[in-house]
Amino acid sequence: MTAALPDGAVADLVAELAARGLTVAVAESLTGGLLAGELIRPAGASAVVLGGVVCYATELKQRLLGVDAELLEEHGPVHPEVARQMADRVRTVLAVDGRAADIGLATTGVAGPEPQGGHPAGLAYIGIALGGAVESIQLRLEGDRDAVRDGVVRRAVVELGARLRR
Repeated sequence: MTAALPDGAVADLVAELAARGLTVAVAESLTGGLLAGELIRPAGASAVVLGGVVCYATELKQRLLGVDAELLEEHGPVHPEVARQMADRVRTVLAVDGRAADIGLATTGVAGPEPQGGHPAGLAYIGIALGGAVESIQLRLEGDRDAVRDGVVRRAVVELGARLRR
């Protein structure tokens, strides 16, 4: 995984979060825990990473995270609004001592190798909830299943870092 990221990118991100006193909670679908695993790899991660939820099954996105059932029924799990809701809601789902995470980070999409629900392999969304802003970033990645999943993790780290520097 680390070869796909710039040297020190995750450690720098964790250090930046710690310096700002910010916490992060992760909700993952197609990445299946890879993003949370990458975020907790550097020393000091325990100060910023509250935890992660892997909601691989569509039903769990609704039941555990509260993603709108009608949205899931109409559009399925591969949708920008699903990523936004996952990122926003994981902050409170993984609250510690009644304090929600400052940042929610979510992944959903199609890792492949086959299309899913009319969506091509490599289509993914990253949800980022930071302060009052909740957004979704669309990705179209090439490669096999592992390459797509690794690419989503890499971009999630890079995109969150970019937003912290704004």
